[in-house]
Amino acid sequence: MVRTASTMLPLGTEAPNFSLPDFDGKTVSRDDFRGKKGLLVSFICNHCPFVKHVAPELARLAGDYLPKDVAVVGISSNDVAAYPDDSPELMKKEAAEQGYLFPYLYDESQAVAQAYHAACTPDFFLFDADLKLVYRGQLDDSRPNQGTADGKDLRAAIDAMLTGSPIPEPQKPSIGCNIKWKSGAEPEYFNPAGTA
Repeated sequence: MVRTASTMLPLGTEAPNFSLPDFDGKTVSRDDFRGKKGLLVSFICNHCPFVKHVAPELARLAGDYLPKDVAVVGISSNDVAAYPDDSPELMKKEAAEQGYLFPYLYDESQAVAQAYHAACTPDFFLFDADLKLVYRGQLDDSRPNQGTADGKDLRAAIDAMLTGSPIPEPQKPSIGCNIKWKSGAEPEYFNPAGTA
């Protein structure tokens, strides 16, 4: 299990566009969420132990903030040829088991992960009503076999965004498994030397 950290995309970055299918083939796009108070883009997958650790809390967090007009999407960008546990068919099963209330999308080309400079699963990007990045990093300080996920960091960021308060600092990188890039497709920003 390689521990990889977020790249920490610069704050203020506009949410890169995406138009991706969910596990049933329905296309969901970034612009579907214009007019919301915020958009949380979560790079997740089915098999990663770091995602398995946070998945119940991510489901709870979405349930708490979707009614507050904060949109949430999950995106899986892993190479399913090498990691069949992350296939769209199993994404559907995972979403049902975890109780995800948000679209869970499949980034087959890995272009969306590259546009977001996503490096690990999970990797969280929170955008405000103008689709500008206000938070990126960890859900909370817990890790597999180290505490229970409570979403403290991400919840504080969302609450601050909704009230117009400063986002709490410091923003700590998420830690997780590296995104499973297709052979030879590792993006330039991906730096295995930066693994934790």
